[in-house]
Amino acid sequence: MKDFRVEDLHGIHAILYALFDEQEKLNRAAMRRQTEICLASGVHGMAALGLATEASKLDEAERMAIMDWVVEDTAGRVPVALTIFGASVEEQVRQVRHATAAGADWLILQPPMVGQYSAVEYIRFFGRVAESTDLPLAIQNAPALMGRGLTATDIRDLAHQHPNIRLVKGEGPVVDIAHLIAVTEGRLPVFNGRAGLELLENLRIGCIGLILAPDSIDYAVRAYEFFCDGWDAHAEEEYRRMLPGVVFSMQGIETLMCYGKRLFGERAGIAIHDRAPAARPTSVGLEMTRRYASALGGFPE
Repeated sequence: MKDFRVEDLHGIHAILYALFDEQEKLNRAAMRRQTEICLASGVHGMAALGLATEASKLDEAERMAIMDWVVEDTAGRVPVALTIFGASVEEQVRQVRHATAAGADWLILQPPMVGQYSAVEYIRFFGRVAESTDLPLAIQNAPALMGRGLTATDIRDLAHQHPNIRLVKGEGPVVDIAHLIAVTEGRLPVFNGRAGLELLENLRIGCIGLILAPDSIDYAVRAYEFFCDGWDAHAEEEYRRMLPGVVFSMQGIETLMCYGKRLFGERAGIAIHDRAPAARPTSVGLEMTRRYASALGGFPE
């Protein structure tokens, strides 16, 4: 994005779902349409290749293709963040270099999804990857969803050692995120996620925004903008309308992949196909998804 400054990051950023066709191949047209819907909804940034993009089900070439697509389709209208997924420093550095060449504005580093190691080992790992780039970096810290993570003190120390680590991508309750902000003395801007649970409370404790899958992204954008304008009642109403679908889908990452993605598909008019292995929808779950989608309505054009 021209004239990008990490200090200007804020608001509701969309993290793309991986959309597949009937043959379980990435659906290029559906991915482009997803980005267009998010931009039309007024998002303040785009992101890809986090947990919602099912990066662990994608091979390296597919991850690189999605990097190219989201930057191309966003076309500089908002900042683009790309999550770096890989089991080794070498693999993550390759992804960093491709993301940089593709035109990412900032990157989100995930811990490798292999093994269980000490905080010192993850700090060293992140540090070696951070040293491979000059782009601003965030650390994704989602211990409840990923089974591995760092403490607030670990993150503070890591950022002190590597100045290009500028942000945190959290996935936790407000009380935990508030502790992180306190320990880092507000010096590391925080985006939370969790599909938008406690959206307004996250803003009240000092998060600069949220990075969310796009099921109800238009409602999240309006809630954020009303909140920033001081129209709290309007912000609460937008959040109230999106909340049932958020609670339904955010009961675990596989539930989000199964039903959150289908909630987006129902609203967007996009057929959803899974890549195996996957949690398969039930008739009850599909009926609930359709009911929530009907209450939310279609996306803005």
